[in-house]
Amino acid sequence: MSGTAFLKGHGTQNDFVIVPDPDGRLELSAAAVAELCDRRAGIGADGVLRVVRSAAEPDAAAMAGQAEWFMDYRNADGSIAEMCGNGVRVFARYLVHAGYAKPGELAVATRGGVKKVRIAEDAADGAPGEITVDMGRAVLPGPDDITVTVDGRSWPALNVNMGNPHAVAFVEDLAHAGNLYDAPATAPAGAYPQGVNVEFVVDRGERHVAMRVHERGSGETRSCGTGACAVAVAAIRRAGLNPAETGRAVSWTVDLPGGRLVIEEFPDGRIEMTGPAVIVAEGVLR
Repeated sequence: MSGTAFLKGHGTQNDFVIVPDPDGRLELSAAAVAELCDRRAGIGADGVLRVVRSAAEPDAAAMAGQAEWFMDYRNADGSIAEMCGNGVRVFARYLVHAGYAKPGELAVATRGGVKKVRIAEDAADGAPGEITVDMGRAVLPGPDDITVTVDGRSWPALNVNMGNPHAVAFVEDLAHAGNLYDAPATAPAGAYPQGVNVEFVVDRGERHVAMRVHERGSGETRSCGTGACAVAVAAIRRAGLNPAETGRAVSWTVDLPGGRLVIEEFPDGRIEMTGPAVIVAEGVLR
């Protein structure tokens, strides 16, 4: 990959190496991704965003009519992930930065489907302008007896799928999550055959929570957009405010170690996530 251009960006400190590859010519191996994301020997990041036109990528060709650009997202260990909420915002921010898109409405293809993005006008001039992503609808697939265990202590968790799997556990203290270097244990066995993102959540106030997260393939990250959405869905259900039942949209503020996201769920099940995204560096790989 010597000579390949890259950028570095983050959304609420969930950071990414951005690799422009408009025509789909780059072979991005798992080993190469892991090297890029290494925080000591590489650039350092929670994951890689490969920017490629949908028509040039076999995994996205069927979505080319709906979205020109495909976000090929890889976890820090090189594994492929279906979606990344913070990554979509950073991806959209890059498209504006590079002149491929303008502020306003934009569609981005992902392995979790086409995501609609709304880019604020001030996100075009280098400022961390707010970007809103339509994250689609949450699925609560069950089972209903999910538990999460850390250091011998267990909590019930809600299984929420946001295009990728999440187990959301409410705890008394975020320190109970431990160091989150390793994946917390989940049960029953086989509930998450491809791994799971695990969120630990505490209440901070009315419609306001804080969280920590272990992202599969990356460990603890400073922020997780799909995780914040899963947490908001769990908190809304816990409060008995399911918009599909009440007919009223509801928003929840979610504090993460890297910043704040606002999640809104609508009566039709759609979930929108709003937060900042910035580009912090550009360079060429040696």
